Amino acid sequence: MNIEQVKKDIRLEKTALGIELGSTRIKAVLIGSDHAPIASGSHDWENRLENGIWTYRLEDAWAGIQDCYRKLCEKVEKTYGEKLTGLAAIGFSGMMHGYLPFDREGNLLTPFRTWRNTMTEEAANQLTQLFGFNIPQRWSIAHLQQAILNQEEHVSKIDHLTTLAGYIHWKLTGVKALGVGEASGMFPIGDDGDYNQEMLDKFDALHAAKGFPWKVRELLPKVLTAGEDAGCLTEEGALLLDPTGTLKPGIPLCPPEGDAGTGMTATNAVAVRTGNVSAGTSIFSMVVLEHQLSKVYPEIDIVTTPTGKPVAMVHCNNCTSDINAWAEMLIGFAKRIGVSCTMPQALDAIFFAALDGKEDCGGVRTVNYFSGEPVTGLAEGRPLLVRDPDAGFSFENLSRAHLYGAVATLKIGMDILTEQEKVSIDTLMGHGGFFKAEGVGQKLMAGALSTPVSVMETAGEGGPWGIALLAAYRVWAENSETLEDYLANRVFAGSKSTTVLPQKEDQAGFADYMVGFHKALEVEKAAVRYFPNN
Repeated sequence: MNIEQVKKDIRLEKTALGIELGSTRIKAVLIGSDHAPIASGSHDWENRLENGIWTYRLEDAWAGIQDCYRKLCEKVEKTYGEKLTGLAAIGFSGMMHGYLPFDREGNLLTPFRTWRNTMTEEAANQLTQLFGFNIPQRWSIAHLQQAILNQEEHVSKIDHLTTLAGYIHWKLTGVKALGVGEASGMFPIGDDGDYNQEMLDKFDALHAAKGFPWKVRELLPKVLTAGEDAGCLTEEGALLLDPTGTLKPGIPLCPPEGDAGTGMTATNAVAVRTGNVSAGTSIFSMVVLEHQLSKVYPEIDIVTTPTGKPVAMVHCNNCTSDINAWAEMLIGFAKRIGVSCTMPQALDAIFFAALDGKEDCGGVRTVNYFSGEPVTGLAEGRPLLVRDPDAGFSFENLSRAHLYGAVATLKIGMDILTEQEKVSIDTLMGHGGFFKAEGVGQKLMAGALSTPVSVMETAGEGGPWGIALLAAYRVWAENSETLEDYLANRVFAGSKSTTVLPQKEDQAGFADYMVGFHKALEVEKAAVRYFPNN
């Protein structure tokens, strides 16, 4: 789109805004009437480990949202000479799952318990048995159940539960609702696209004698599918987003979605037999199913697309954090010898060196667990490096081991889908920081998963662009136009992507690496046991 058309879109309020609260960055993306990004703004933030619980402070969320929106507005004015005063639509997304319980006055009853916590094993196992449906530890209902088991005082005071995206949406619109994909990470979704009524009844029956002043459905946000009315920006909400008072209220919002749903949207992976891998602080794959799996697997979550189609999700808590830590160490080493090195330079060095490492990493193994990993049954993590005494301990082999370690746990869950359940995947789209070094993460992941991996030229925009697209779909779709058709025909019709096929030598090398990785997990368990996390 040329600059004059962008200016016209801004003046006529034919732009859509998406803001996503990721694990390390809050980012805003503004798109024009052709769905292409025209401006962005970002704000870095980090989770905190407080009293043994991974959390974010809600005041930090608001500070980050306001900062990235301010930066976006400044870029719009600097680039196009126009002030952003109105929008066609807005969407918010965030890290899925977790626990945000509020009382009737809107007070948060506990610090935000994020997806990263592995403190609900007892509850998750109990609910999985009760429902006959896998309930992962990070799901909101597992956190509620664990709080009940722990006899936490706040439980009887809960008025409603929500997720991070749901909280932001509620404060901006007054509407307590979630997109169905995000809701499916709070509580299982039934065939009708709403919370599974049979499971709701089982949960209430389990606690009937406790005398709680609520039924579980009363606590959960309303479920909406993509395109449905999710409310409008209130006057108070407009000031929360833009304290300068420049942004007008009354703007429609789409249903808030989780980062899984926005990743599917941003990679056009919402139709059956499509899938995507999001690889950043955490790593997860999403495969849209033609039919339900034959049985319950603790390694696989069943969630939904933003339109309610069943999705098999393999979610791993750990991906690039250990790579980033090693990059920081290398920056420190470079400083010691008088060499200037930035974080992007250090990361590029690791990623591109990995291509020159031996296919099996030469006897070097890493376990990248900063936090617990439910897929492999670990409640805590200890980043680990193990090598044979005669290993080829080179920078290249170590770098390749770090990249292999980042996808090793995902491989365990994906093998269940492709080998045991015979799930067919036509396309697997990659996005996230793991794919920033051109061709590297893509090549190694294709070999690891024995599946072609594609990366779109828009992959760098990621989830914030995905939620902007969902906001656009909310106001620009025709009456009978499905999200699948809207994305295929209006957004991605002319998009370019690169596809890398798995190479036999990479597949064989990764298979050898996995033999050692499974052994290293036993060392990891011992490390957790003998080196407590004080």
